[in-house]
Formats: sequence, structure tokens, C-alpha cells
Amino acid sequence: MARSVLPVHLLPLLAFALHAFAAGALAQATSSPKRGLIAIPELSSSDEQLFATASSDLTWYYNYKTTPTAGLEKTRLDFLPMLFSANDSNPGTGFASGVTSLISRGAKINTVLGFNEPDNCAGNTGGSCMPADLAATVWIQELEPLRAQGIKLVSPAVTSADSGFTWMQNWFTACAGRCHPDFIGSHWYGETFEQLASHIGRVNATYPNVSGIYLTEWALPNANLTATQAFYNTSVQFLDRVSYVERYSYFGAFKSSTSNIGYNATFLDQKGMLTDLGSWYLGGSATGRIPEASAGVKRGVCGRALVSGIVLALASSLGL
Repeated sequence: MARSVLPVHLLPLLAFALHAFAAGALAQATSSPKRGLIAIPELSSSDEQLFATASSDLTWYYNYKTTPTAGLEKTRLDFLPMLFSANDSNPGTGFASGVTSLISRGAKINTVLGFNEPDNCAGNTGGSCMPADLAATVWIQELEPLRAQGIKLVSPAVTSADSGFTWMQNWFTACAGRCHPDFIGSHWYGETFEQLASHIGRVNATYPNVSGIYLTEWALPNANLTATQAFYNTSVQFLDRVSYVERYSYFGAFKSSTSNIGYNATFLDQKGMLTDLGSWYLGGSATGRIPEASAGVKRGVCGRALVSGIVLALASSLGL
């Protein structure tokens, strides 16, 4: 009987699943230099200091802006400026000079981020909704000069939908060889770890000539606590082990009472105290704090069962 062939972008998932299955149950995330913070405007000064503490596992942050977050500016975290968007009334001019000015004042800026979800035009969901040709023009004007100064560039971070890949293809075409991102930016929100791993593999296979991937937003939205914790631990271990994932930042640095992706996915409970996810992300141990109104949800991580299912599914697809 002929065996089916596993798509190339799923090979990293198979390798990781087999390794994790052989190693035993997945535990909390370990230390990682890849880990960054999304410093949303709603963070209080005490929240910022919590994430920037010397014992934190974080190494960098971004805030969707060109200028640093006041409470994080003089911490050990590297700041990555972002050119969020551009349009006819806001052509994006001044980004390069703004970054250069920060550097002249002593800021250590090694990397900058391109546009945020330019393929996303769905209302108030965080997308910059930019045509690819405009994004190419502004990129050449505002980001390429920074690369000439030795600063690394992360491409526009599109969604994980097919429309994101189409937008990026149109962007590279419009660039006509004049855009040179060092890394590919990407976001992911979905339903399973398999989908995330498949997406990461697809991004890597689509852009083989860049140095790696920046996953600047990802989370499992609106899931129960057990599933959310299992997904978090599995995905972080995967991202840490995959060499072409340069850096990542989980979308969860807010209180559970203000979350727009479900309260179980957050780093802080409704009182601003670290949840298990929040503590794990900072390199600590579980806190036992359950987000918001989820006290009736059974706690714990079912990592081994999750990975076992992945192995069985992949083995089945390969005819093993």
C-alpha cells in the first residue's frame, strides 16, 4: 500500500512531537533568550516593573510605536521600534529619523519591526490595513536606510490566513528587489498546536532566504484553562527548539478582566497578579492563581496527552 507524504512544512512538527514524546510529559517553559513582551498601553507602571524585573526571563519588548514605553525605557529589556502603519494622511515619514534620534541619545536599538497586520482590514482588530504597494514605498523610504546603518529589519507581520501570504507576495513584488528584511514577521491565532507548528513550517518554507522568523503575536484564544496551559507549554517548547524561530512574543500581557482573547490566555489575573502562564513566561514556577471567573475549571497541564495525540495523528498521515 502506498504511503501518504507529509507536507514539508509539517516536518518540524513531527520531529518536535517525537522528541517531546520520548522525553516524557511537557513541563513549564524553561529559560529562553527568544522571549519578548508586548507592552500594551493598558499596562500600569507596576505591571511594567513586574515584567522588567531582574529575575524575569524577558530580553526585549515592543509597544506598536516608535518611542519606548516610559516605565521600560531604562530597564535591561531591548526596545524594538515599530512602524505600525502608513496611509495618505500618515505616510510614515520620520520613522528612520526618529529611530536615529533614539540611538543618538543612547538607546541600544539593533532591530526594528515593520507594519502590523497590513493584510487585516477587519475593523478594530489591530490591523494596519495597508495596500502592498504603499507599504513597499514606505519601507524603501523609512526602513532600508536603517538597514544601511546596521540595524536588522523584521518584515511586515501579517496574519496566518492565506490572505497574509498573498499580501506578502504582493509586497515583495511591489518592492522590486529593493526591500531586504532580515527576518519574517508573523502572527498566529488558531485552535490547535498542530496549526501553529504547520504555520511556522510554512513561513520558513516560503521565505528560505531570510535569517529566521519573529512570531510577534500568538495565542490560543477563548479556550478553557487546561487546554490553554497545555497549548502554551507545548508551543513555547516548540518555538524554543526550532532554530529558525529567532524571537517570539506571546499576546497575553494584560489582566484577565480586560482580555480580548479570553481570560485564560492572560499573564495577569483580574487583580494584576501573575497567573501560571505569566509566571512561566517570566521563567518562574506556577502561582496557582486562576484567572477571573474560571475557578471551576480543572487545573493542570496535559502536555503528554497532547503530544501523544500529535504523534499518533502524524504517524497515521504517514501510513505508519
